[in-house]
Amino acid sequence: MPTAAVQNILLAEPRGFCAGVDRAIEIVEKALTKFGAPIYVRHEIVHNTYVVDDLKAKGAIFIEELDDVPPGATLVFSAHGVSRAVQQEAERRGFQIFDATCPLVTKVHVEVAKLAKEGYEFIMIGHKGHPEVEGTMGQLDGGIHLVEEVEDVARVSPRQTERLAVVTQTTLSVDDAAHIAQAIKARFPMVREPKHQDICYATQNRQDAVKLMSSQVDIVIVVGSPTSSNSNRLAEVARKLGTPGYMVDRAEDLQPHWFEGCSRVGLTAGASAPEILVRQVVERIKALGAVSVQTMPGQPETVKFPLPKGLRLDLDDEAAAPVARS
Repeated sequence: MPTAAVQNILLAEPRGFCAGVDRAIEIVEKALTKFGAPIYVRHEIVHNTYVVDDLKAKGAIFIEELDDVPPGATLVFSAHGVSRAVQQEAERRGFQIFDATCPLVTKVHVEVAKLAKEGYEFIMIGHKGHPEVEGTMGQLDGGIHLVEEVEDVARVSPRQTERLAVVTQTTLSVDDAAHIAQAIKARFPMVREPKHQDICYATQNRQDAVKLMSSQVDIVIVVGSPTSSNSNRLAEVARKLGTPGYMVDRAEDLQPHWFEGCSRVGLTAGASAPEILVRQVVERIKALGAVSVQTMPGQPETVKFPLPKGLRLDLDDEAAAPVARS
């Protein structure tokens, strides 16, 4: 690598795995341990190449169509959630199903189902084609209008406006979603907004960390796969604040010319990117001359989501085991 001016690396905090991603990966690993390979997973369990390849090596088979799952197989739904039609079809086929949908996405699904029974239509802020958006919109047979940008709000044509509610993809840019929500409120003053915003705590925390970090560094590197919505948003946040932001799937993706004239490098990772990739990127940047690595203070995260009943191995085993007495 050519010589660069890099001296310091500043690690964002928090970064990397969130509770929903931890839970989803653990569900696949526990299913493999309990039932043996292969375990079928509909869609990538999380949007990270390293994680998916690692689980493939352990015996997970990733599919998009239920036709690719043999009868009697064990099937895991990805962290992004699935439509009601996919869930019903999987149940009809008799698969052993474990749902790894992030509980914060499930919360949105529950809210949609509840309000739909009360006669509500919905405006969903999200990215067309993203599996989470497809899963949420697929909770109903219609009545959810997708908007991706402020300009889309003017084109929404609900059947009525008295019962209209907003829901949001959980991995969006907090600021972009807020701007779109303002436009929706301006056009539909009676719209019902979520009691608590749908964008998840981890997405919020990682974006906030990048905002704090951006003014302290010359460049921001985000570890994350191209398909990861929340990782893409982190790079966008840096760029909107005037700091060059680049996303890499692995350390080998780093380009030396990005660092020319940069003495301080900010480094973070999307919610689906494992810490091992961050460490590899650190070593790669050290080869450019960085001599110190600091971690910035950040919001502690203590959230942990429980596993589905059939996969709580330790609890199940403890409950079944006789109590030892001295």
